[in-house]
Order: sequence, then C-alpha cells, then structure tokens
Amino acid sequence: MSEQARRRPHKPYRRPQKDPVRMLAFEALRAVDERDAYANLVLPPLLKKARDGGNFDGRDAALATELVYGTLRRQGTYDAIISACIDRPLREVDPPVLDVLALGAHQLLGTRIPTHAAVSASVELARVVLGDGRAKFVNAVLRKISQQDLDAWVAQVAPPYDQDAEDHLAVVHSHPRWVVSALWDALGGGRAGIEDLLEADNERPEVTLVARPGRSTTEELAAATETLPGRWSPYALRMAEGGEPGAIEAVKDGRAGVQDEGSQLVALALANAPLDGSDARWLDGCAGPGGKAALLAALASERGAALLASEKQPHRARLVERALAGNPGPYQVIAADGTRPPWRPGSFDRVLMDVPCSGLGALRRRPEARWRRRPEDLDGFAPLQRGLLTEALRAVRVGGIVGYATCSPHLAETRVVVDDVLKKVGGAELIDARPLLPGVPALGDGPDIQLWPHLHGTDAMYLALLRRTV
Repeated sequence: MSEQARRRPHKPYRRPQKDPVRMLAFEALRAVDERDAYANLVLPPLLKKARDGGNFDGRDAALATELVYGTLRRQGTYDAIISACIDRPLREVDPPVLDVLALGAHQLLGTRIPTHAAVSASVELARVVLGDGRAKFVNAVLRKISQQDLDAWVAQVAPPYDQDAEDHLAVVHSHPRWVVSALWDALGGGRAGIEDLLEADNERPEVTLVARPGRSTTEELAAATETLPGRWSPYALRMAEGGEPGAIEAVKDGRAGVQDEGSQLVALALANAPLDGSDARWLDGCAGPGGKAALLAALASERGAALLASEKQPHRARLVERALAGNPGPYQVIAADGTRPPWRPGSFDRVLMDVPCSGLGALRRRPEARWRRRPEDLDGFAPLQRGLLTEALRAVRVGGIVGYATCSPHLAETRVVVDDVLKKVGGAELIDARPLLPGVPALGDGPDIQLWPHLHGTDAMYLALLRRTV
C-alpha cells in the first residue's frame, strides 16, 4: 500500500436511511408478489398505519399510491427494460430485487421525480431491504435505465408492430400477450381501438359514488365533497380529484357507496327491463360483496318488491349484510350456492347473476390481475358460469327476466356462455338490453351489452338479458 493511500482518511460507514414512502410501496409490492394479495386491499391499511404514526401526510400517501399502482400497471414494460440492462435472465433475479428495480424504473420513466433523486432513493431503499452488496447492482441497473426516456426504451425493447402486432402491444402497453389477444377479439376493429383500450387500462380510475335511491341523493353527496356528475347513471357522482369516500356521512351510514358506474348500469338495466305480471320478488344470486345488491334492494324498495341476496362464501355474505343494512324495504341475505339453490324453481320475477370470472374487465383497479391470471383459468370458471346461468333461468318465472353479468369482456366468459346455455337449456330468449340504458353510446350491435373503459369510462362490464319463455 502506498504512503498516500495509508494517509487517506477512512470514510466512515453510513447507515442507510429509511424512506417511509418507498418502504411502504416496497412492502405493498412484496405482499402482492408473495401472498397473491391485491393492492387495493393491501394499501389502505398500510397507509392508515403510516398516517396514524404521525409522520405521513397526504402528499406522502399520494406518492406511495402512485408508486405502487404505477409500478404494477407498467410491470411488463419495466421488466422488458430491466431485462435489456442485465446480463442474466430476468427469472434469475430475486423477486425483492426486481421489486426495487421496478420501483426505481417507474420513478425514472413514469414520474417527474428528478433522475438523481430517483436513483439515490432507490439505492437507499435497496441498502435497507436488500443489503449493500445488492444495492450496488440496483445502482448499476438504474443508471443504465436513466440514460433514455420511456419512449426510447420502448422503441428499443418492443418488436415492430408490423412483425408481431400482439407482442408489440403487449410490451408497449404492459399487458400479457394472451390478454391483448383476448381483448382484441372481444373489441374487434383495428389498431386504434385496441390501443385506446390498453391505454385506458393503465389510467388511474376515478372513484365513483352511488346515491342509493330512496336513501340518499346525488345532491347530498355533491354537497359533502367535490364531485362531477356521473356520465350515465342518474345515481352516480365522480370524485375526480380523489379524496376519502369513507369520510362522507352518507357512505358511512350505508345510504351511499362506492360503485363503478358500469356496475350501476348493470343493476339499472335489469331493474328497468319491461315485465308483464308480478314484480314482487327479486334475486341477486351472486351478491358478494354487495354493491349491486344494495342498489337493487333500494330500487326494489321503491316498487314494494323484496330482494333475496344470496352469496356462497359466508364472509362475503356478511359484507352483503353490511351493504344492505338499513334498506327500508324487505330483503334477506343468505349464504347459499347458486348452482345448488335452496329456492324453488320459478320463484322470482327478476334475477341477477353477476358470475365469478377472470376480472379482465377491472384491470384499471386491479392491475396485478393481468399478471396473475392465465388462459387456463378460464377453463376453471366455465362450468361454474354455465351452472349459475342455468340455475338463474330455473329460478325465474315464465315471463321473468334474468341478467347474466361478468366483469370481463372475454368472449369465453360472455357470449359463448350465454349461447351455450340457451342451446342446452332452451325456454328463454335474449332481449335487447341497449334501450334500457338511454344516452349510453357505443353499445354495439346488441342484443347484449359490452361496456369499455376507453368508450364509457367504466369497467368492462358485460350484460345479457334473457326472458324465460316456457
């Protein structure tokens, strides 16, 4: 060792500093990865705990939320970019390291955080959660990423559209290739439409409120918080600036709720379908967690009808009970399997079956679902969806109406199910649902309805209305 080196003062070790915002974001991403948790369920309690600690304000909460959801929405794109910056397959990188890298990539490419701050904060996070050795790896990768903006990286890592259109869209818009293909099949049309849809999936959805008729009004909600009118539902208000819906008195009391406008429209279309004869008994056969059931119960109450809300899972049935508590009209909540129902055939005038599905229609709200689902999952849902629709047609009286709904636009979960059951069971006919949603544009050729995030600002809800004929 040279004399000069011996004289150079030794630099003391600096302990890494914990950044509460990025620590919280990392913790949420690890829960999504390790426990198959959903960010919209994991994040609120983490934010509440941080706020209760007294060192976390509204701006911190907003940044943490953006980091989590932004990273999850763009995960596929960021993975492709990270892969181009390392010398090993992505699968050989430990998942916690990938989470730190993805958080860093989002700060560099998807936010206005200055480059130096994004890199240094991510490296500091890596030192805390990964150790100094792997933090050096994170630093090297993020410095490579910082050399180009998002557009330049996408141009480098995405295959050309004219060589592989679906793979190009998958990388550019951060969706698995099979999801791109399924959405494109359901949407039809050319490149512009599918790109608009995929872009809409990556936008932060507005919080939409529902004023349950007879229990609250849109005027009451508008007076309680800053809102915009709903686009289509007369009971909807949009919290365009965000905010805490749980702080609104009517929401606390259950007289109003948080409900996507597409979900409201499904309930309204079923309730407004023309009906000859009695209209006294309604059924929600897959009622959990209770949003549609609460709206249906309120609408039924105004007509003197009673709602039976059935949910197979007891814990979800309790959520339905909570959502319906205080409804002025008669209702009942039970825990029952809709494929083996306890009610007699022909017992109801109106039936809603909002069946379990892949959830591909709600990727704005649950961005992680696009990476969690697999094409083979649809095979698992298929028998259940057909069984529930078959029992719904048995449950309704002759002349009564069944609404078959899914929060998925995948053809295998929508039109294919309806067509198969009509062929097998018979005794029912499709009725045109489009006139039941006056003012709502771009509802397609009918008779069923498919809503879209890019066309309607809603989740991609599907609805077919069937009338029992014999």
